[in-house]
Amino acid sequence: MPDDYDKAAYPEPPRQTPAVDKQTALPNPALILSKLFYYTVDLPVTTFRDTIDSIRSKNKLVYYHQKFRRVPDLMDCKEGDFTCYYEADMQWRRDYKVDQEIVKVIQERMRACQQREGHSYQQNCTKEIQQFNEVTKNFQSRCKYLTAETWTHLVQHYS
Repeated sequence: MPDDYDKAAYPEPPRQTPAVDKQTALPNPALILSKLFYYTVDLPVTTFRDTIDSIRSKNKLVYYHQKFRRVPDLMDCKEGDFTCYYEADMQWRRDYKVDQEIVKVIQERMRACQQREGHSYQQNCTKEIQQFNEVTKNFQSRCKYLTAETWTHLVQHYS
């Protein structure tokens, strides 16, 4: 630091921090209550939550990554095997919903392309239109005759 600086403009900090001047000998009740709350409520709850979170993070299953094993179709189930009927029904319903979502996603892509391209969409969106036609054809071929009502009727017939 240069020797010619103004000591009045930049006073030196005190060498030691002064002690707090207490007015009374009684402890602060707010401090006592806050520590009491921390040790009786906050600390146990936080510790419990952290313990549970660490256990759950080890056994974490994300529902949309769940993989179901494939089961036989309803027609392949033995007569009177109600567990097989139920599993085949649930598998068909999952497959049906997945197929519906695939059609929706492809349809949204095609509509976005149509919106983006305007009047020249038939020329510029041929890939999306072709993909949509292919997906809907596959969906209809798989699910044309087996709607949810027909499938429920088959399950009731076999049960």
